[in-house]
Amino acid sequence: MSDFIPTGIQLSYLVAVSLFFVGLKKLGSPATARNGNLLASVGMLIAIVATLLEKEVINYEMILVAIVVGSIIGAIGAYKVEMTDMPQMVGLFNGLGGAASAMVAVGEFWRYLAVAQSPPLPTTITALLGVLIGGVTFTGSVIAFAKLQGIMSGSPITFPLQQPVNALLFGGFIVGSVYLCVTPFNLPIFLALVGVSLVLGIMFVIPIGGGDMPVVISLLNSFSGLAASAAGFVVMNNMLIIAGALVGASGIILTVIMCKGMNRSLTNVLFAAFGTGEGGGPAAAGGTTDKSVRSIDPEEGAMMLGYARSVVIVPGYGMAVAQAQHSVRELTDQLEGLGVEVKYAIHPVAGRMPGHMNVLLAEANVPYPQLYDMDDINPQFDQADVALVIGANDVVNPAARADQNSPIYGMPILDVDKAKHTIVIKRGLSTGFAGVDNDLFYKDKTMMLFGSAKDMVAKLVSEVKQL
Repeated sequence: MSDFIPTGIQLSYLVAVSLFFVGLKKLGSPATARNGNLLASVGMLIAIVATLLEKEVINYEMILVAIVVGSIIGAIGAYKVEMTDMPQMVGLFNGLGGAASAMVAVGEFWRYLAVAQSPPLPTTITALLGVLIGGVTFTGSVIAFAKLQGIMSGSPITFPLQQPVNALLFGGFIVGSVYLCVTPFNLPIFLALVGVSLVLGIMFVIPIGGGDMPVVISLLNSFSGLAASAAGFVVMNNMLIIAGALVGASGIILTVIMCKGMNRSLTNVLFAAFGTGEGGGPAAAGGTTDKSVRSIDPEEGAMMLGYARSVVIVPGYGMAVAQAQHSVRELTDQLEGLGVEVKYAIHPVAGRMPGHMNVLLAEANVPYPQLYDMDDINPQFDQADVALVIGANDVVNPAARADQNSPIYGMPILDVDKAKHTIVIKRGLSTGFAGVDNDLFYKDKTMMLFGSAKDMVAKLVSEVKQL
């Protein structure tokens, strides 16, 4: 019997890991993502129960209280938080994961000090890694949350000698870590290293523009996984090591995909202080431009859409802000009732987090087969009668193809300008996060429908019904 419980626990871990792998695989497609999330959640439940049975728990009552409180907060958050605020919520999740891992490392180190016992060198090293990665993840995610939430400016925050200061802080952490490995009973040094890790997280994110937050969130998600894996080594828990490694690996893969979608390197995203993070430009500021645009009203737009054979809808962050996804779905239903073929073109960096547009459209029950990624839909734009752009900006800017002096030159975009006609729903002519004027607005085949995405789409629905 004494051998049965450890064996059963390890078998439970094996089942949990298997569910993680299957769930992660299913998360790769919008059509199976919900089932994948459910399978992974069941795997985590099994892992938690097995861990509580394996370790000598001092107080099950307090653990139960923490589970209940955390579950209530999570349920309320899931119910109350709007889909447009999901990037901020994901950022907070990353930060809390990093903080938890750092606290595990701090607690384990403190436990050795309390009994006046020198921790083994591997434990000291993994604890310091947990503190570094967890601390950076926590404060970095808090800054990302503040930028996305509008608590602080989304523009890059830079100052002279910023990178040398960062290098000095990181070098100081390395020197302090080496010293602590030699003399582990130095509590002030350990606490100083905790403080340095927290400062590094702030310094890491403040120079990054708000428009680059999708990449940063992916990277911080990877960091939270690495921190959890380090915590697993500290407490010698195989399940935590594997789960953290899965999160870390998937996060870095997603980060690379996002960088590829912008045709930029990760170092450029992190250190180039690129973009304003806020819509700017003369039109946004109430100024004027010498370029002319063609403006239409909802009735004209509805006629173009209703009498088209094929329409490609391109959602962007403007649709998310206006929470227009349900109106867009209603417009799709009306057009399909008239025999119009409707497709959705999804750019990998549209929105404020990876998969933002997919999540919003899934909330509106848009059929998955209608969603096309950039590589699949771009060859089809020249056959589309109308491309309807709803709140997207940089991801449809032809300057990325044609203007070698543009800061977004080389960035893969959706070729909406190749459609026979393009309708752009936007409040004004403001720029995107890159701070670059959009050449699409001034093309001969482009018509601007100025106004809130939700209001304009609703008016299009009303007009289409009368056709």
